[in-house]
Amino acid sequence: MADVQKSIFITGAGSGIGRATAQLFAERGWFVGLSDINPQGLEETAALLPSGQRISMILDTRDRSAWTRALESFGQATGRRMDVLFNNAGIGKGGWIDEMAPDDIDLVLDVNLKGVINGCIEALPLLRETPGARIVNVASVAGVFGAPKLAVYCATKFGVRGLTEALDVEYSRYGVRVVSLMPWFVDTAILDAQSDVGSNRRLRDQLTDNKTPIYPVRMAAERAWDAAHGKDVHYMVGKAAERARFAARFFPNRMREQIKKTMVDD
Repeated sequence: MADVQKSIFITGAGSGIGRATAQLFAERGWFVGLSDINPQGLEETAALLPSGQRISMILDTRDRSAWTRALESFGQATGRRMDVLFNNAGIGKGGWIDEMAPDDIDLVLDVNLKGVINGCIEALPLLRETPGARIVNVASVAGVFGAPKLAVYCATKFGVRGLTEALDVEYSRYGVRVVSLMPWFVDTAILDAQSDVGSNRRLRDQLTDNKTPIYPVRMAAERAWDAAHGKDVHYMVGKAAERARFAARFFPNRMREQIKKTMVDD
């Protein structure tokens, strides 16, 4: 009997870690569900994958009814199989919290946390029907320590981390694992966001000036593969991420002072 083709559904597949992960899983024989709110990015990613090995759909992860429609299409294409939900869609607006626009704060909360929660709930029926299925939620090292000018972003990533740990226990009664990917700074468009409201200075510029490592997106995709197959709950991306997790646990005061030096530049 031939092996059943495994499948992964990816949010935020139109760029960055989502696109790189789609390419990697497709290279390794998986059927890939591509979803994103950006039609152009989605089309560009789809063009990089074999046509018989993927399905594409527009998805605003904040919209539960849109989740229902997207997952119905995916389930039809895979014979109601979903081995992995890669809950990756996110945005990175930042700045001093008292200077952020309320709409920007709401958008970060809605996409980075509520959108992830929506996926965990809406994908559960397909995951329950697939032996050995799991969810990989994309958190961040920003879910390990709080960074200035990223307060709301950090709040969402701490939330994703806690959600992951809770649901890994809850969903164990269905045989579904829930794990997280926790990247350090990865070379994606999020780094090109303004570091301050009204400033032309990008987060990437600040990181470069501080000699902060920025890791290639392919590294994050490789760790996503590990997260889809391994036994741990959290999967760090990059040596700097591992060091940050260690420091946050054992030397929190020292780490806080270091963050002030590197990220508070005025």
